[in-house]
Amino acid sequence: MSGEGAAPHEPAAPAVVEVRGLVTRFGRQTVHDGLDLSIGRGELVALIGGSGSGKSVLLREILGLQRPTAGMVRVLGTDMWQAGAEELAAVRRRFGMMFQEGALFSSLDVAGNVATPLLEHADVPPALLARLVNLRLTLAGLGAEVGAKMPAQLSGGMKKRAALARALALEPEVLFLDEPTSGLDPITARAFDELIAFLNRDLGLTVLMVTHDLDTLLSIARRIVVLGGGRVLADGSADEVMAVQDPWIQSYFAARHTVPQGGRRRDPPEGPNPDAARMPPARTDGA
Repeated sequence: MSGEGAAPHEPAAPAVVEVRGLVTRFGRQTVHDGLDLSIGRGELVALIGGSGSGKSVLLREILGLQRPTAGMVRVLGTDMWQAGAEELAAVRRRFGMMFQEGALFSSLDVAGNVATPLLEHADVPPALLARLVNLRLTLAGLGAEVGAKMPAQLSGGMKKRAALARALALEPEVLFLDEPTSGLDPITARAFDELIAFLNRDLGLTVLMVTHDLDTLLSIARRIVVLGGGRVLADGSADEVMAVQDPWIQSYFAARHTVPQGGRRRDPPEGPNPDAARMPPARTDGA
């Protein structure tokens, strides 16, 4: 790996996300310039990069929300910019997205937010709907009673979990996360990290997350992809990426004064807590 662009990483497992020759321009500004990226089934990948490196733009292009200038984006075998409306709708039912600020519908309670994908994309009998919603809340570490709350009544951590429950509504194969721990206190952020690790390890979800949280990178990310100069600047484990002699990468990781000796990340936790998916228990005191 070098500052001029890392060699494309070819995952051992079949790729569920493939980006080839991606070019993104806004007027005279080139954000992506021949970017290549593959993510294998079951991977937990963190995407980082400096301001303006195109992390969020890349995520929107993968989701089919923003058209690139050139190149190919394929998710679960579907070309996101060549497929028809029905094919796109079908593949979007197979992945979930958690936006940075949660993007919960303010006029709906939490249960209504989680139920929305089920009502729009699945033929769920009304008698079963409430049970499925409660299961998704539990999986995201929230109690069923939180379903009756409005988004404005939730703390930052609870909003993130409610948004995650909605992203999990259709039992996705792939989970996309945009800054999942931003704005959270350290304890809540680490608990959220454990939950993401659980979803990846125990439920087999493929996870791609945009993050700048160094603790997240060093604790749960199995693979780190660094964007820079319009391409993938580095791609590998935390140790491999931190060994790349690039000024931005070195300054980025140097900002964390408590990096373990040798730059080795902590192993992911063995479970999200003794109470499995309910981690931590639902709270109503604003935490």
